[in-house]
Amino acid sequence: MGEFVVGERDFERDGRPVRLLSGALHYFRVHEAQWGHRLAMLRAMGLNCVETYVPWNLHEPRPGVHRDPEALGRFLDAAGAAGLLALVRPGPYICAEWENGGLPHWLTGPLGRRVRTRDAEYLRAVDAWFGRLLPQVVARQYDRGGPVVMVQAENEYGSYGSDGEYLAHMVDLLRGLGVSVPLFTSDGPEDHMLTGGSVPGVLATANFGSGAREAFAALRRHQARGPLMCMEFWCGWFSHWGDASVARSSGDAADALREILECGASVNVYMAHGGTNFGGWAGANRSGTLHDGVLQPTVTSYDYDAPIDERGRPTEKFHRFRDVLAAYAPGPLPEIPVPPPVLAAPVRAESGGWAPLSEVLDFLGGPEVTSGVPPTFEELDVDRGVVRYRFEVPGPRGPLPLRVAGLRDLAVTYVNGVRGPTLDGEGGEDGVIGAAVAGPATVELWVESLGRVNYGPRLGEPKGITGGVLHERQYLHGVRARGLRLDALEDAAAVRRVPFRGYGDRLSGSGQPGLHRATLSLPSPGDAALELPGWARGFAWVNGFCLGRYWAAGPQRTLFVPGPVLRPGANELLLLELEGAPALEGERAGAPRLVP
Repeated sequence: MGEFVVGERDFERDGRPVRLLSGALHYFRVHEAQWGHRLAMLRAMGLNCVETYVPWNLHEPRPGVHRDPEALGRFLDAAGAAGLLALVRPGPYICAEWENGGLPHWLTGPLGRRVRTRDAEYLRAVDAWFGRLLPQVVARQYDRGGPVVMVQAENEYGSYGSDGEYLAHMVDLLRGLGVSVPLFTSDGPEDHMLTGGSVPGVLATANFGSGAREAFAALRRHQARGPLMCMEFWCGWFSHWGDASVARSSGDAADALREILECGASVNVYMAHGGTNFGGWAGANRSGTLHDGVLQPTVTSYDYDAPIDERGRPTEKFHRFRDVLAAYAPGPLPEIPVPPPVLAAPVRAESGGWAPLSEVLDFLGGPEVTSGVPPTFEELDVDRGVVRYRFEVPGPRGPLPLRVAGLRDLAVTYVNGVRGPTLDGEGGEDGVIGAAVAGPATVELWVESLGRVNYGPRLGEPKGITGGVLHERQYLHGVRARGLRLDALEDAAAVRRVPFRGYGDRLSGSGQPGLHRATLSLPSPGDAALELPGWARGFAWVNGFCLGRYWAAGPQRTLFVPGPVLRPGANELLLLELEGAPALEGERAGAPRLVP
């Protein structure tokens, strides 16, 4: 096909200057059957390129065990078929508001702060993963007839560290595996970030949401020659559970995009289409300017207030961006694609039974571990899900305060089988299980991870009980722990073995946590939203496909259900309710339902 190179001032495609007008669209946040539609939407908005990250933890859930490892290659083929160039950002760290920034829990658990450095054990794992992944990219490079024109080395490294030897290793690794198209780095337009994240001889790009002229001036202080590019133009933002939704006006975003292009720069709109954090893969942040404050878990929707919304529909921002980008197109823009089919009418779920969490754990959980101190999620091989911890208070002894220290992130508590408070946080006053508990007593904590940190200095921190349970000042040593991974509920045969019990016309159990099963009967499938009135917090599956976390804390109130997940006739709905299902008598107002 020719070459794509970094010239003195421009990108060059087959010897001619070219401006990259790219949009971020993550293949793992869009159902594969809808890739074609979303890519066509990018073209219709006026873009000539698509950018995607690659989440290592999604594709290698356990060491050497690969899940759908060829998905990236299929997506790049779809991008080429849609007439788009492609930028690939393979990590190994991606941020992306994704669980653990894309790094596997089985790696960050034992290595901790050694990740994203020159540490030999970390590099061996990265080398092995890239050796498995990169052939898909290399075979689809522009100089081999494919769409891939650039590949990123690491990601926003200057926001995290300063290990130049590690970055040099990543560049050498990519080149050694056959990447011949230009490499690039991307960092915030601040001197310390560009200093820490740039690599000599590799194109540096900047990430920002406004102030293009100032950002590019900062970039030029570090790289006097070569094309200017905003690798992440933040046209919207993501939301956290319990906070208000985040939005940016279409006019303001369009003006910022126009300024980037008036600077003669290339751009990657982040996000052009955000999609959804299916599978419970949403990450979390830490509050504060130094990103070391309280945990802020990200919602399931990754709509991002993007020009193409979560369901693939054009927004006002889409049309404003299309007007700006049309001036830079070689000809008329393609027509806007017809939206995918939508569910014809609301459908209410019909109850099918429920099972208590303890029985779900018996049939779908991992092995029970007995140890002196509570093991973390990582030590129990739980990436996403819950862990039950059981402690014994010795006796006889009088009533004393009982608390948990180092809790990450939420715990539903029981003392001698009696429900106690739901705890949130990492100890202190919020960690009180009981103000006065006498011994002997049995204590249970069902601990849920709300998503591992994906950005900042607390990347890779462990989940579970990272301190201990204390009776007054005395640690309770000796604990039985057992984990339930979310992917265990994707095993249809295993789920069928769970002994569900009926509850007549109610979808409630008795207001207790548990796994609830229901049926959705549809005349024909189509994109839909799942409503869960009165349900507190948990995860939802339709036909074995995990839609993600739901939570009454908001701001997200429904879960997006892609039409390709549904089928005509009966569809199975599973709800893993971790706090307490609605206890409704007679009326079925709390029944889940699908709406268009």
